[in-house]
Amino acid sequence: MHLTARSLLPALPALLVIAAATACAPQDTSTEADASSSASACAPGALATRAKGKLTVGTDKPAYAPWFQDDDPASGKGFESAVTYAVAKALGYEKNQVVWQTVPFNNSFAPGEKNFDFDINQISMSDERKKAVDFSSGYYDVRQAVIALKDSPYAKATTASDLKGAKLGAQVGTTSLDTINQVIKPTRQPAVFQKNDFAKSALRNGQVDAIVVDLPTAFYITSAEVPDAKVVGQFADSAGVAERFGLVLDKGSALTSCVTRAVDGLRADGTLAALEKQWLSDAVDAPVLK
Repeated sequence: MHLTARSLLPALPALLVIAAATACAPQDTSTEADASSSASACAPGALATRAKGKLTVGTDKPAYAPWFQDDDPASGKGFESAVTYAVAKALGYEKNQVVWQTVPFNNSFAPGEKNFDFDINQISMSDERKKAVDFSSGYYDVRQAVIALKDSPYAKATTASDLKGAKLGAQVGTTSLDTINQVIKPTRQPAVFQKNDFAKSALRNGQVDAIVVDLPTAFYITSAEVPDAKVVGQFADSAGVAERFGLVLDKGSALTSCVTRAVDGLRADGTLAALEKQWLSDAVDAPVLK
């Protein structure tokens, strides 16, 4: 039987559809391609940092212990300084390639373009802050604590209710202040300070009955700065939710996924736990305020 050209025509559309479908069939390579692209974007030397070949890191001044030592973020001493250099190394930057930038606490997570690649300054991640900035995954699980002078009646508090009548203080814009307002709920308006230094002075001078800070800072204050004070206790969760410190990045930063990958790697390989043990070992024993 001989087929004419005309008799082949009806079959051509079907053949074209099959060919087109075969050519356009999805290949299972998207995940591999995405992973390869992501890995390439995070490769050492390929990061879109503010200054080529440099990693610019922001933090406040003074830089408090135990997060930094001797008000010197660049020393590598103190938990957050050590974490910074560990993250930098994971991203492919040596210590001499890290540039420090002074950034006031509240400015770090305020809306607007940033003058840093990431900021590290005991900044708790929250849904409200995430509207203005990006965060890495958490590098430290934190609890809030109460400090009072040893001769204060509030030094014997065992519950949040025991603190309701106290004049309390905390730094503005912090989860410490949120803990006062949302967990303790005092009957007196809390005192709000621009810096923890002012809160410590107010405690020392009797202007407030107690202050709220994160637990490692509480241990440092009572051991080195206000020895007449004691850690009254800690809260299991700050403002009713688990709290973590995260690195702050500009909203939509191209570095967010790379920095998060670096932090996740440091958590997985035990580096963060080792640094926490080295620099924050005191912050382990404090009664929990119910």
